[in-house]
Amino acid sequence: MSRQVFLYDPPDRFVAGTVGLPGRRTFFLQATAGPRVTSVALEKAQVAALAERMDELLDEVVRRSGGNAAVPAVAPAEIADTGPLDSPVEEEFRVGTMALAWDGEEQRMVVEAQALVELDAETAEDLAEAEERLLQDEENGPPMLRVRLTGAQARAFAKRALDVVNAGRPPCPLCSLPLDPEGHVCPRQNGYRRGA
Repeated sequence: MSRQVFLYDPPDRFVAGTVGLPGRRTFFLQATAGPRVTSVALEKAQVAALAERMDELLDEVVRRSGGNAAVPAVAPAEIADTGPLDSPVEEEFRVGTMALAWDGEEQRMVVEAQALVELDAETAEDLAEAEERLLQDEENGPPMLRVRLTGAQARAFAKRALDVVNAGRPPCPLCSLPLDPEGHVCPRQNGYRRGA
């Protein structure tokens, strides 16, 4: 079966968002172009890593170009997207592997999110070889979301993604673990709460 690639070049909208209450949120990347919408699920840590790495790559592009690249230093306020995910949110796949690249000729950030795949491998070397084959197999690999963004779109995506990640449960002032609405057993207090 041939690989299914959800290509957005360019998207009308590309955002990270969540469904559910803090502590029970499901994170999504969502790309739209006209009536077409693709949503892929991923972990909170993956969203944070993607946004941070995207900002680092954009900073490097600016540095290497001597400031001549079409990449703003910060996310432009006029293209900020704070709206909710487009409904209905229907998961196409769960993300396993992600990749970022800068296309210097087109001045575009390329984001690829590939479906999670179970690999059979006996050693770490076998696993690395199997992962590399999957990444190189354009025709028969797992489903993939591929989005091409301008520098401004990439900055705006990264800012919103970090805002979404940071909008979760507040951290405990003692242990920094997330506070649950039902209560929190703090390891720094051995679960003990002093009376008033």
